Parts: sequence; C-alpha cells; structure tokens
Amino acid sequence: MNFTNSRPNVVVIGYGFAGRCFHAYLVGLADGLRLHGVASRDAETRARIEVDLGGQGVRAYTDLDSVCADPDVDLVVLATPTHVHADQAVQCLSAGKHVVVDKPTALSLADTDRMIAASQPSGKLLSIFQNRRWDGDYLTSCRAMDSGELGDVRWIELAWQGFGPWGGWRGHAEFGGGRYWDLGAHLADQICQFFPEPVESVYCRLRRDYGTHDIDSEALLVVGFEGGRTGVLDLSGTTAHPKPRFLLHGSAATFSKYGLDPQEDAMIAGDIDSAVDSQENWARIHDGKSERVVETLPGRWRSYYENIADALSGAARLVVDMGSVRRAMSILDAGIRSSETGSVERPG
Repeated sequence: MNFTNSRPNVVVIGYGFAGRCFHAYLVGLADGLRLHGVASRDAETRARIEVDLGGQGVRAYTDLDSVCADPDVDLVVLATPTHVHADQAVQCLSAGKHVVVDKPTALSLADTDRMIAASQPSGKLLSIFQNRRWDGDYLTSCRAMDSGELGDVRWIELAWQGFGPWGGWRGHAEFGGGRYWDLGAHLADQICQFFPEPVESVYCRLRRDYGTHDIDSEALLVVGFEGGRTGVLDLSGTTAHPKPRFLLHGSAATFSKYGLDPQEDAMIAGDIDSAVDSQENWARIHDGKSERVVETLPGRWRSYYENIADALSGAARLVVDMGSVRRAMSILDAGIRSSETGSVERPG
C-alpha cells in the first residue's frame, strides 16, 4: 500500500486512559507506524496533547470529522466509549481510512457485522485491539497446553475479578461500561483461541447488585464447544480475593496461574519493556502426585501494532482479524440474551 509518508500516519481518537496510555504510547513504539495526531473535542485536552506530544510533531485534532476529512491520515484508532464504536468505525471506513477499534468491538453482534460489512467494499484494514493475546500468562498457558504435558485439555476456566464498580463512562451500562464487556472481551477472545471448535451453546448468569451503579457486579458464562470442550468465564466486581486467572484441566495434569500480566503497570510508568511477572504468581502444573513451577513467558503488547504495520505493508497476515473477533463477539452477544432469558443460547 502507498502512504503519504514512508510509514502510515495514525490518529488516535480520544485521549483518556486508553487513548493516552495504551494506543498513543504503543503506536509510538511501532517502527512501522507514525503517530500523526490525537483528537479530542475538549479544548483543555487538546492543550494537553500539544504539551505531551506536540514536540514530536503530533497534531491535535478537534473531532472525528476533521480526521476523516484529512487525506494525510491513513489509520484511525478509536479509543472511545464502546457504544459509539460501530458508527465511528463505519464513518472512518467509508472515508477510506484503515481502522483499529479498542475492545470490545461493539455492544452487539449486529453492530459488529455492520462494521465488517463496511470494511469489505472499502478494502481497508479493520482490527480490534486484542493486546492480551500477547499477555505473558496467556502465552505461558498456551505453551503448556501445546506441549502435551497437560494431556487432552477439555475444560478451561478464565477469571478476571476485582472489587467495586468503576468510575467514568465505564460505570454506566448505556455506554458499555462494566466488566462484562470490557474484560469479557478479552476472556471470550482467549477461550476462542484455546478452543478452535465451533461454539454450540452459551449460558450466562449476570447480576447488577451494586445499587449505586447499573453495571454488572457479577457475570458467569459457560461456553460449550462442539465435541464437548467447555470454557468458563468468570467476571466479578465483588471479589476481594480472586481465583486463578487461568485454570486448564487436562487428562494428565492441571495448570493454574494467579495474578495479572504486569505490562499495564510498566506501561503507565513509562517503560513497558521493564515488565516482569512476580515469581509468586508463576504458574503451577499439578499431575496429582507432584507440582512443578513454571516461569512466566515475557508478554509483548508491542506486537499488536507491529503486526498492524506489517499487515498494512503486506509483509504479514493480520493476526486479530474480524473472523476471530466475530466468533468471540458471538459469545458475548449470546451471553446477554441468556442473562435476560435464563436459557441456554446458541451464538449467532
């Protein structure tokens, strides 16, 4: 593909936590991309963008319309509230821009399909920021499963738990707030990577028990795959002492891993490459007789945007493609229906 400069010009929409700490930062580390601008409707935020990034030649845009109208912009990153993702992605694709969308993709499978449909005639790249395919704990789990040491893995539990509701727009259900969408997007994506078989059934029990907030306080999804494999996704905002983040049950052994990938804290501190998992959180493999400690593989969130650059140049296939994204979104979409009906649902 031909670009205005030797590297595609990237503009991030939104300069909140995700736009600033994740997207602008990681795009800036990718050799094959150029952070060209950041957009915000708020004048004070634009002034902050000028202070933080103006010295690097990064432009502050006023809104999405001005970004879409700029012929120098090649790739737009949507670091915006989830409920506007679909409309914004369609607008950008229709304007001839490549698009990366922060997870979750949207708030329904129908909106996800609308985004995919818009990308097809445009011929432009569309991908979702599933950085946690490069978490160290996930990579370590995959290596243990692929090694055969666990035997035939037919049951996996993924948990992401904390204590208390979130603030900002993530504290409001209408905007896509809550752990179900925000963190469930990662767990659904990861279980689909572990188990490639078609999804047969989804059951979800979801509660909103905070009183002060209308977002989910607890959500448990049970996902059945063709051939009998099972994924359990446990999302909680009322858990002071969490479960293992990864629990893989195989015919020969069980793999368990506590804690969260350390890259986010290192990134916020300004040096993602300094991330090292705490030894106390290293995984354990139990075979019923003995236990083996497994050192966590290094994670590498940098790889997501490096792959975007390589996909745009034609040097590599797109890793987080919309086929894999749609499969995970079908689980979350069916989970919402199941939570409302109390029935087991089939994904769309």
